[in-house]
Amino acid sequence: MYLDVLVYSVNVLILVLMVMVGVAFLTLLERKVLGYIQIRKGPNKVGLMGLLQPFSDAVKLLSKEMIFPNMSNYYPFYFSPVYIFFLALMSWMLMPYYWILSSFNLGLLFLMSMLSVGVYGVMLSGWSSTCLFSMVGCLRCVAQSISYEVSMIFIMISVFILTMSYSLLNLYFFQYSIYFVFVLLPLGMIMIVSMMAETNRTPFDFAEAESELVSGFNVEYSSGGFALIFLGEYCMIIFMSMLFVIMFVGSNMISWSFSVKIMFISFLFIWIRGSLPRYRYDKLMALCWKSFLMVSLLMMTYYCNLYCFLSETIM
Repeated sequence: MYLDVLVYSVNVLILVLMVMVGVAFLTLLERKVLGYIQIRKGPNKVGLMGLLQPFSDAVKLLSKEMIFPNMSNYYPFYFSPVYIFFLALMSWMLMPYYWILSSFNLGLLFLMSMLSVGVYGVMLSGWSSTCLFSMVGCLRCVAQSISYEVSMIFIMISVFILTMSYSLLNLYFFQYSIYFVFVLLPLGMIMIVSMMAETNRTPFDFAEAESELVSGFNVEYSSGGFALIFLGEYCMIIFMSMLFVIMFVGSNMISWSFSVKIMFISFLFIWIRGSLPRYRYDKLMALCWKSFLMVSLLMMTYYCNLYCFLSETIM
């Protein structure tokens, strides 16, 4: 029993460390790519070609003083970054690795719940700061999440209808002959846009709009609190890239092609940030409710009827 607990703890520790290293190099990749998009060089001084720059930034950030506003609600303000970071790591533990940590038959259903409660961390951090900019940023994030998460859940239900399983591990076996992205092409495109909104990335970074809200919901955070929010956001970028690959472009998780696909989707996040301006807030709401919801609901109904028809025909 103690040996099993020790092995499980070591696996979780290794997972957390590898995710942190992945986040570090994703930030370096983002700064390099944005530099070349803007016809300049990115960080290249610390270490060989700037490879140690993320670790230097982490040491400098964590060495700063943690400041608490006088009028803030202390405990929600203090623990909301921990909540955001914890949810990001909990989502990673659901992935069907070679050594399964928390993957189970209801993984997709549990993932829907995890994504739905993620907005509470942003809401608590914005509300507890007692700052106008933070409050507006968290209100935007809450309204935005209500819009895109409905269509995202319909997309996941459509994938469930095709596989009749909530297990993420089974998605690989069902895509052995053909990828779901060819069968569910409209839903795959909607999923990409919903992932951008889920991770608060350009062109849907309304909660962190620098030109309007200084820094958005995290404007009052510094040092460790800001670092945890930052790590949680970039953890979710890599996680959503992996989720898209598993759901639509499935491949063996221990193959090199799986890593290449994740790198491409992560690069797509950065590419879009360097290419597109911020979308207008009301236009995102209209896009989600008038377009994405209709298409995802129609496709889900179609595949549900198709499954029922084929089941009756075979029987």
